[in-house]
Amino acid sequence: MTGAEALRRGAALLAEAGVPGAAEDARQLLAHALELPRHHLTAALAMPLPPEALRRFDASLAARAARQPVSQILGRRAFWKHEFRVTRDTLDPRPETETLVEAALTEPFASVLDLGTGTGAILISLLAERPAARGLGTDISPAALEVARENATRIGVCADFLESNWFASVAGQFDLIVSNPPYIALEEMAGLSPEVREWEPRAALTDEADGLSAYRAIAAGAPAHLLPGGRLMVEIGPTQGAAVAALMRAVGLAEPRILPDLDGRDRVVSARNPL
Repeated sequence: MTGAEALRRGAALLAEAGVPGAAEDARQLLAHALELPRHHLTAALAMPLPPEALRRFDASLAARAARQPVSQILGRRAFWKHEFRVTRDTLDPRPETETLVEAALTEPFASVLDLGTGTGAILISLLAERPAARGLGTDISPAALEVARENATRIGVCADFLESNWFASVAGQFDLIVSNPPYIALEEMAGLSPEVREWEPRAALTDEADGLSAYRAIAAGAPAHLLPGGRLMVEIGPTQGAAVAALMRAVGLAEPRILPDLDGRDRVVSARNPL
């Protein structure tokens, strides 16, 4: 079987399983099976597929047909300027989260705290741009923290990581606090795609309540952990801007602003600790 024949068969199998973007996913999985960069795949399509590559491709197709995300099958996901290792223990870094990174970089900072760091994508991306800054990432999942540590080491960023439920084990103050917390309301979980609902860590998706529990905890603890003039910046769901801004205002944080992502949807709420 040539690479082209395997690719057609794989795309048809994924389409039959109801996988969106079946043809593109099949290309990515075939390149992965051949251990080739995707842009080198075309030259391999006319060649017979090595038996081991075919076995890897078939296993990847079966996983994708079961709706496992491509990033988990590949074990990596591109975000900002780097590729991050991802596992079933971490939330998959998403392009819209880059809105938070971009906004955080508009002002200088010497210290940053990332609450619920997951893969470490936000923290590591920020520290890679500001190598003189110190950074701490927290998570309640030891497995996620191991992934974050590995990503930091591979990308060449110096960061500390700590098991903590929000601020519970955090000491000190920071110029910048960032977070992409679980913000899906329990009633919204059924509407998520199988790739998200069945394969990503549930605790990173939902608070099992109204989707605002994490923001209440973060807002309550932020003033004591922000330096004067320091910023709190959180990712939100597109309908949560006003509610999250109100939570920040209620604890005395100033200048709450709601920032859109590239699709024009509310995506980040930012506020400042008074001087």
